[in-house]
Amino acid sequence: MSTLRVLVLYAHPNHDMSRTNRVLRAAIEGLAGVTVHDLYDCYPHLFVDVRREQRLLLEHDVLVFQHPMQWYSAPAIVKEWEDSVLENGWAYGEGGDKLRGKHFMQAVSTGGHSESYRHGGKAHFTIPELLRPFEQMAHYCGMVYLPPFVTHDARDTADSEIATQAVRYRALLEAIHRGDVPAPFHTIPAED
Repeated sequence: MSTLRVLVLYAHPNHDMSRTNRVLRAAIEGLAGVTVHDLYDCYPHLFVDVRREQRLLLEHDVLVFQHPMQWYSAPAIVKEWEDSVLENGWAYGEGGDKLRGKHFMQAVSTGGHSESYRHGGKAHFTIPELLRPFEQMAHYCGMVYLPPFVTHDARDTADSEIATQAVRYRALLEAIHRGDVPAPFHTIPAED
């Protein structure tokens, strides 16, 4: 199996204050076959260079959005990136096949405990349910949607648990780079 090039779009609006995402990112920096691209560092005013981002996507086989959950979604730069980069005729629609067959996953952190993200929990929904707009984005662009990598309780968990999660994240991206990709993850009903 051939190796896959992984593009991690890192989107934390306050990286220096992050307990969890900072450690997760450090664990994958410099990893063979993995490009870490900090969206807030590149676009502090949210003006995304569409052609640059599209070139990066074409150079990689796997796209990872790494971000904290903010108001049960992603930080603003992720939405701006989607709205700007995923153009009709390029990412979807007639002739829009540039992402077809590529893999997509998210590495998200939450402030709440895992028990919060269930039916009857404080968040009322599971993580896969909250991430459905991203699953639909991947589906619409012809990408293979992979299970999310989730780190719960980002503010209060022990440093040792964050370090363990960072090792798991690094191992996952190393495996994906080697071509050992997790099975696709779908909540969208199959089409007839």
